[in-house]
Amino acid sequence: MKIFSTDQLNKRRIAWRRMVFFSSVFVLTSFATWFMADLLWRTGLDGLDVALLLLFVILFAHIATGFCTAIIGFFIINRGGDSCRIGNTIDQAGATEPPLAGTAIIVPVYNEDVSRVFEGLRVIYRSLQEAHRLEHFDFFILSDSDQPNQWIQEEVAWVELCKQVGGLGRIFYRKRRQAINRKSGNVADFLRRWGRNYRYMVVLDADSLMTGQALIRLVALMEKNPAVGIIQTPPRIVNGETLYSRIQQFANRLYSPLFLAGLNFWQQEDGNYWGHNAIIRVQPFIDHCCLPDLPGREPFGGRILSHDFVEAALMRRAGWQVWIAHDIEGSYEEGPPTLIDSAKRDRRWCQGNMQHSWLLFARGFGPINRMHLFLGIMGYVASPLWLLFLLLSSINVVRAVASGSFTPLPQDYTSIFGYIVEVPEALTLFAFTMLLLFLPKALSVMITLRNRELTAAFGGSPRLVASALLESIVSTLLAPIHMFFNSRFVVFTLLGQGVTWITQRRGLFGDDNDWREAILTHAGQTVIGLVWGVSAFILVPAFFWWLSPVLAGLVFSIPLAIILSKVRFGRGTHNLGLFVTPEESQPSYELRHLRQNLAECYQHLRPIEPLRDDYGLLQAVLDPYVNAVHVSLLRQRRPSRESREYFMSLRQRLLREGPTKLTTKEKMALLLDADSLIWLHRELWRLPAGALAGWWRLAMRQYNVLTATPVTALYR
Repeated sequence: MKIFSTDQLNKRRIAWRRMVFFSSVFVLTSFATWFMADLLWRTGLDGLDVALLLLFVILFAHIATGFCTAIIGFFIINRGGDSCRIGNTIDQAGATEPPLAGTAIIVPVYNEDVSRVFEGLRVIYRSLQEAHRLEHFDFFILSDSDQPNQWIQEEVAWVELCKQVGGLGRIFYRKRRQAINRKSGNVADFLRRWGRNYRYMVVLDADSLMTGQALIRLVALMEKNPAVGIIQTPPRIVNGETLYSRIQQFANRLYSPLFLAGLNFWQQEDGNYWGHNAIIRVQPFIDHCCLPDLPGREPFGGRILSHDFVEAALMRRAGWQVWIAHDIEGSYEEGPPTLIDSAKRDRRWCQGNMQHSWLLFARGFGPINRMHLFLGIMGYVASPLWLLFLLLSSINVVRAVASGSFTPLPQDYTSIFGYIVEVPEALTLFAFTMLLLFLPKALSVMITLRNRELTAAFGGSPRLVASALLESIVSTLLAPIHMFFNSRFVVFTLLGQGVTWITQRRGLFGDDNDWREAILTHAGQTVIGLVWGVSAFILVPAFFWWLSPVLAGLVFSIPLAIILSKVRFGRGTHNLGLFVTPEESQPSYELRHLRQNLAECYQHLRPIEPLRDDYGLLQAVLDPYVNAVHVSLLRQRRPSRESREYFMSLRQRLLREGPTKLTTKEKMALLLDADSLIWLHRELWRLPAGALAGWWRLAMRQYNVLTATPVTALYR
């Protein structure tokens, strides 16, 4: 294999690649615009027609960008891969022991599933240990959790994990007192305290998983390429249980190789950073990636919510390269389990990407980084633009009917956007648009079918093709639902409604949606779809059939959301061999052990119902072991006289009335005060039962039962 060096990047070659890509987008958009203009100006252009044409140009160019990326990726893969990729800078055949440097693996968490976080760390730790390269890596769990249960469970899980794997001095846990600036602030806090001790850091999400070999290769690539600041791996979605998550992970696994190869073709050293499953050179990140505050207030101003795109642009502005290592295996994440959970995540991402409008013309950013920011914005703004395009088209039909200019159509004619047009030309534009949307999917299936081993890993040829067809149908139905969601998110952002920082529900064992939540979420879409569809059918039946793909998704959004949220339907498709991915049929060592360990964790004894909501506080106060662990991790402070009086009143209320009478803020205040925890533990065991709340008496009666299962088993 010929070794590629990033130091030998040919600027002329990169310019040629980008000329090919952007010229292809321009030609396709121009061709479609000519067809659309020809359809519109037959009866003379007015203001409404001009608006339709402008919207069409913008939206088609957005589609063409993705299409050209996929087509280029198809040709790259078809000829054996791109020689100019970051993965080619080291020879895998002769580099079994590449040089490594000190690397921190950091996991920012916020009220996450404790078992999932620490079992993921356990698997990564063991994988590196078995590769005999553990000495180069340290692990940091950086917590911003603001729920007492989560906090205490994290601490117990950390100390138990350290004991079990011998990780004391290598696995560290930190809980910030104040969650300033969310995830980016958490990472910045780590860099201020420990960043200079490491040459690299690997940023993971709470649901991330990376194999030891993937981590070793990332560090080796950074060592080989001293001009590289960030290498982003494309994580594959795994562990889906609901039908929705299984369809999403199937689409991610089947279609992403084409798009990733195409992205690498025209991005090269100007790649992007997606916020996790990436390795970062620490010192330049500290020097150049301090995020500025945006002018004004949230949602457009204030702290930058989506920090990753901006950090990649800042790194490039400082002269450091950013690459996407699309050929690295062993990088995983989990997706949202339901359609509604996906929408909640998109609400947060929408505000973060809309903020980037401030930075489109920031000084020193390169053209490709500006394009990353613009495409991130368009990922959400395109939805209200599509909705506006469809509404204007409908208005055009209504106007034609109201004016009496609409005439019945001959048999070989049809109607689109309120005009009488020949079927071949209208269908040509429609077929051309559908080609851009669905040809990349067909090419992905074609490339996969040429690889017998990969096809078998997808469940075999018939099941692969059937799964791809079903996925295309579901994605067509979901498209208008996402359009309405994102349109609403954009409008809310423009009206100044910010978002709160919520915990993302992960996809391993997703709960089913209930009908109430689905009805409340999708009722508006259903009503709009019904009114729009009935009106179109009464006025112009032909136009109704053109709109039917959009209307079907809206009208059936409630039952669709329920069906897709069901775990039993997801398992049913698995039993039929549908939506199977290689990571599911041929899981790596790390994926197998993660699922096995979590299955054991989730079947262990849980606290009885009256104690469940405050079980973490129960442990911190009642259990000597947990109390000692928690107190040892707190910073010692000297409170003022007023603070001492406040804490004393909280302590007495907690013992007399029980934790249910205290607010979450009051519980967190007690858990942050070491003196209070020591006092509470001593008094709880010293006072007679009559002086304690009934909640504590029940807790003490259950103490032996709850501790019969070792803490090790509860948090493994």
